[in-house]
Amino acid sequence: MALTVGDKIPEILGIDQDGKEVKASDYKGSKLVLYFYPKDNTPGCTAQACSIRDNFSQLRKAGYQILGVSVDNEKSHQKFIEKQQLPFPLIADTDKKLVEQFGVWGEKTLAGRKYMGTFRTTFLINESGIIEQIITPKEIKTKEHAQQILDLNK
Repeated sequence: MALTVGDKIPEILGIDQDGKEVKASDYKGSKLVLYFYPKDNTPGCTAQACSIRDNFSQLRKAGYQILGVSVDNEKSHQKFIEKQQLPFPLIADTDKKLVEQFGVWGEKTLAGRKYMGTFRTTFLINESGIIEQIITPKEIKTKEHAQQILDLNK
């Protein structure tokens, strides 16, 4: 069952780019942007990460911590963070546990080819770890994603 608005997020979120366990309680008392994206260093995912990077101070001012998630490994995340100078951690969900818990893993189609992948989805979570809003794949504009988050916070 996919998590939805009103649900509490799981305590164990996964392992970040440095091999450190990330827990929901690490963010207790802060609002959290938990964004799932398909793959490091691809055009759409880079545009989305850079939108968040470029507006990081406004997002922090609005009270948000940022956490990105993809099924790429720690080494891939380290390279992505370094190359794009990302000021926030990325979870390496290589066992696909988190993408499945949040219901963002499924069958996708590209050029008529079907494959399993991550649906680009953002969860806005309150200070108590409860999902308040979900920005769905159809709604996300990668180049303006940070502004979309800030607009929902008004």
